[in-house]
Amino acid sequence: MKVNVGVITISDRASKGLYDDLGGPAVREAATAHGWTVIAEGLVPDEIRAIQRAIREHLARGCHLVLTTGGTGVAIRDVTPEAVREIATRELPGFGEVMRMESMKITRNAILSRSLAAVVDRGLVICLPGKPSGAVECLGFVAGAVPHCLEVLQEVPTSC
Repeated sequence: MKVNVGVITISDRASKGLYDDLGGPAVREAATAHGWTVIAEGLVPDEIRAIQRAIREHLARGCHLVLTTGGTGVAIRDVTPEAVREIATRELPGFGEVMRMESMKITRNAILSRSLAAVVDRGLVICLPGKPSGAVECLGFVAGAVPHCLEVLQEVPTSC
């Protein structure tokens, strides 16, 4: 299955031009290295409605997988998990569990991560950390499960 990907950076400061977005380009490069095709990219502030709008726009453009980077920590403005949970039909807790478990081998601060994955419409949304190296590492920890998940989500339901 061809995997069409959308990448969304979630950052107040980068969206205001106060610093360069490093997370989005790092995630785009990692997605491409997995053989996936990035067809949409975005940069939004840490605001629930902006995050939700960007995810829905990426899905409407034909993205099967939306990768977000940023907003998964414990800071007051980190609202990515809340934004995604509000529009998700189901959360896939194994993704977040694996990302934290494997990241704990690298840094003890991984316990603070609220990274997650969820189904939105018929797409998969994976919320990665904002630090570029952490985002790429976490994607690597779960990438093997993505193709099968997307195949299942794209299946046409059959009636009994």
